[in-house]
Amino acid sequence: MQFSVNQKKTPPLASPSTLLPATSPSNSKTLMFLANLSRQKRSPLSLAYTLRTRHLASSNLYDHYSFKPPPSLSPNSPTQNPSSNPSNNAKKKKKPQYRPPSSLERTSKPVHSNLPFDFRYSYTESSPTVRPIGLREPKYSPFGPGVLDREWTGVCAPAVDTKVRSVEGTEETKLEEERRKMRERIQGEPLTPAERKILVEQCQRHKTKRQINLGRDGLTHNMLNDIHNNWKFAEAVRIKCLGVPTVDMKNVCNQLEDKTFGKVIHRHGGLLVLYRGRNYNRKKRPVIPLMLWRPHEPVYPRLIKTTIEGLSIEETKEMRKRGLAVPALTKLAKNGYYGSLVPMVRDAFLFSELVRIDCQGLERSDYKKIGCKLRDRVPCILVTFDKEQIVVWRGKDYQPPEDGYFVGDRDLFDNPEVNSISTTEQHVLDYNSGESDSSADDE
Repeated sequence: MQFSVNQKKTPPLASPSTLLPATSPSNSKTLMFLANLSRQKRSPLSLAYTLRTRHLASSNLYDHYSFKPPPSLSPNSPTQNPSSNPSNNAKKKKKPQYRPPSSLERTSKPVHSNLPFDFRYSYTESSPTVRPIGLREPKYSPFGPGVLDREWTGVCAPAVDTKVRSVEGTEETKLEEERRKMRERIQGEPLTPAERKILVEQCQRHKTKRQINLGRDGLTHNMLNDIHNNWKFAEAVRIKCLGVPTVDMKNVCNQLEDKTFGKVIHRHGGLLVLYRGRNYNRKKRPVIPLMLWRPHEPVYPRLIKTTIEGLSIEETKEMRKRGLAVPALTKLAKNGYYGSLVPMVRDAFLFSELVRIDCQGLERSDYKKIGCKLRDRVPCILVTFDKEQIVVWRGKDYQPPEDGYFVGDRDLFDNPEVNSISTTEQHVLDYNSGESDSSADDE
């Protein structure tokens, strides 16, 4: 027996998509948002807050009841950040990129100097009478390209253009006369012994620390500017000389007076006191352009030939061997004072024809310059520079110079008429005069 029961048919389970209204872009976004939230591990409070703000943002109630901050509190307010305004950005100029200055883009005129002498790197260690046989570099001006209105010849910057020089060569005489007149005008009346004594006392070490050091390069061009800078604050400046230039201190004093228009009022060994002059005006000091680098020295003829003049090759070799075996006259210290070297060599030539000077520890260029100065000052003949030694020969027909052998370390400047007579020479003259007086009494 079959019973039929009227049972209600249960509808099939609805899919998640059917639980929601018809699909729309907003619903799909909501589903994606809920899926993302379900994957994140967040607290229920933060999840509720996020849902609430999301619902308010999607509803129209947020537009009516939400709080809008005033412009002053808004983080993107144009009053707080003026750079956000596009109109301000258009008005603001961009900072130009830094470009280092170039000497090739000079628009100013070249510097003109009225100093009546040729500009050289060193005035004491170079001679205008000795002409070089070549250059080691192109003729680049050490003052910079286009800085000075004088042409650089590779050795100097002449005061008179080489293209305008006359055949007679009278320009050198005119320049020398002009330098003499400028020096006389600046110096004015000579100093009295009391004034000279006061100036020398003010330049002592316990009085002032101002000092200019004159080293192996001698009186350089940039040193002239240093001297004038010191003359701004004092009437005299102390100069300490050491090294190669001290072999010929007379040349150092002459070049200082000739190029600075001052006057050496005191000398003791390598210490000099240079006076600026009575009529010196620091506001009208001469224009001295500075050298930016040291130019390479030109090529000069060899100091020592293959054979000594008047001797054969065998005799030259034998003399060099004997010269290196001769006892050394003295040993030169590095950067020392060599003012007594010339009289020592002159005295040694009275007893020996060969003289050796030990130069161990000195630069080769230094003892070559010393040998060149000895050749001109003694005079003598250079034999060899081997093994850091200077060997000189007095020659076959050697005659002692007439200016004597004594050169003092201290000069007298109290009497202008005897400025060139040193203390030792004065003693010698007094001794000779005493002998002549005694011989006259005996007669």
